[in-house]
Amino acid sequence: QVQLVESGGGLVQPGGSLRLSCATSGFAFSTYAMSWHRQGPGKGREWVALINSNGDASYVDSVKGRFTISRDNAKNTLYLQMNSLKPDDTGVYSCNAGGRDDAWGQGTQVTVSS
Repeated sequence: QVQLVESGGGLVQPGGSLRLSCATSGFAFSTYAMSWHRQGPGKGREWVALINSNGDASYVDSVKGRFTISRDNAKNTLYLQMNSLKPDDTGVYSCNAGGRDDAWGQGTQVTVSS
């Protein structure tokens, strides 16, 4: 049974930082490309970052230089370090495994507000 559980969200002021985690089980984590997505209020889901099995990462332009995606294959866990947060970063952040429709977490809320 594939499971992904996000954590680490919260309320932060503009310019602040958060580190999101995505704990996984039920599949061969180290062999999968993993991604983070977000859905802001009144918006559709947006891809944020991806890391493939060899560690290569890519980002949506709006977060380049501020967010860092990483993975710990020994812990089957995906991370997203978010720095210099902006109000536009507000949303529910979810992780996904390999682009599978059945491999989404429940999401964690990130709110950037003063």
